[in-house]
Amino acid sequence: MIKREEQILLDRIKDGEKSAFSQVFIYYYSDLVTFANTFLHDTDTSEEIVQEVFITLWKNRNKIEITVSLKSFLLKSIQNRCIDRLRHLKIRDKYQSTILNHPMLFENNTENYILYSELEKSLKSALKKLPDDVSNTFSLSRFEGLTYNEISKKLDISVRTVEVRVSKALVLLRDQLKEYLLTILFLLMLMSQ
Repeated sequence: MIKREEQILLDRIKDGEKSAFSQVFIYYYSDLVTFANTFLHDTDTSEEIVQEVFITLWKNRNKIEITVSLKSFLLKSIQNRCIDRLRHLKIRDKYQSTILNHPMLFENNTENYILYSELEKSLKSALKKLPDDVSNTFSLSRFEGLTYNEISKKLDISVRTVEVRVSKALVLLRDQLKEYLLTILFLLMLMSQ
């Protein structure tokens, strides 16, 4: 249950009072950085995460409903961001490991770079042609590694809507990137090993 003092502060923040927001920021900032650092073991990244949470709190101040204590809400937000960051790092590390463990990918380096650059450019172009909601949902799924449930909660849509959007994106991308299909399949096969 949220304390009365916290509710008053939150109401002031919802009314756009920067002094109330600053008060909350100053009061919780160092504890939240310490908490984030227990996950990330990187003070700079921990500070960045905490700042992102406060920015989100300010931007969404009119929509956020806090039923637990403010500190609990902030800690849970920090925890979720840290988990997202660790998941992203895991995906990046897996990609790097794939590249390092498959010397074939380094052969004809210039040709591979050109092919990769063309593929990346075509993928970005194809994603821009998709409706924003479809592109965003697909990116959260494929590039940030979020599950359909996580995307559903993050975007405040049903899991079924996430499934439909990702499927739609795959159909459209498959059509627009068909000339790269064999290359993409080869890279995905290597990454799954």
